[in-house]
Amino acid sequence: MGLDAKLPIGLLFMIFGALLPVYGFTSDAGIYAKSLGIDIHLRWGALMLLFGLAMLLLARRRWPPSEETTDFTDIPVTSCRH
Repeated sequence: MGLDAKLPIGLLFMIFGALLPVYGFTSDAGIYAKSLGIDIHLRWGALMLLFGLAMLLLARRRWPPSEETTDFTDIPVTSCRH
């Protein structure tokens, strides 16, 4: 069993990606005057959520396949005739 870092990284990005938009919605709108009114917390939060979700989906995929699915010992070997 190998170390899979996708699960904790995905969870970390999902948590921070959920916190950033909350901060963006609850903070004073005056802080966005320098950034042309763009709510950067909302945009980066959404991007972090998407990245975290992608990491969690990749962690569920379990690549490479486990040994149970790659066991070919029950397949009969046939000879090849030319």
